[in-house]
Amino acid sequence: MLPQYALVAYVRNAVGAFVDDLRSQLCADHGHSPAHISILPPRTLQGTELEARDIVEEVCRSVEPFEVVMGEVQTFMPVTPTVFVRVAHGAYRVRELHDMLNRGALASDEPWLFMPHLTLFKMETEERARAAYAPAVRLWERYSGSRRIVIDELTFVRSLEPNRWMDIAPIPLGSRYAHVR
Repeated sequence: MLPQYALVAYVRNAVGAFVDDLRSQLCADHGHSPAHISILPPRTLQGTELEARDIVEEVCRSVEPFEVVMGEVQTFMPVTPTVFVRVAHGAYRVRELHDMLNRGALASDEPWLFMPHLTLFKMETEERARAAYAPAVRLWERYSGSRRIVIDELTFVRSLEPNRWMDIAPIPLGSRYAHVR
């Protein structure tokens, strides 16, 4: 089986800490992936890893860091047993970045319409997702910290096995960053 690749923006602020803690409380077996917003969902490359990375670096240099604000907890059920926090403000920036990157070696026909979000849990069954959904909504509603996230770096990742990912390269956004490899 060919490896899958994705581009993520890790959430390394209070929102990310909250999500990591929420996962450990509600679904400890899904806490292996740090909180992140997927910019390009998993895909098989249409070229080499180096070609894909070159596209990411080129696009990232042309996009300045930006801010998003997280909204409410939602689910993709019944399509997939996934519980997530929707990007409420700035989602169009994430979609634009997705569209700019979804080309060349990174091109993929998305199986579903791309919707900017921060995944809380992707469960094996709809029953498990439903069981985690209500407490996730309740805990997120009680969260009193800022819901703002600055997206200033993307990380190119490769699958090691199902639901296990390895960071290949962090790539900062913005024209002031030089091409470094």
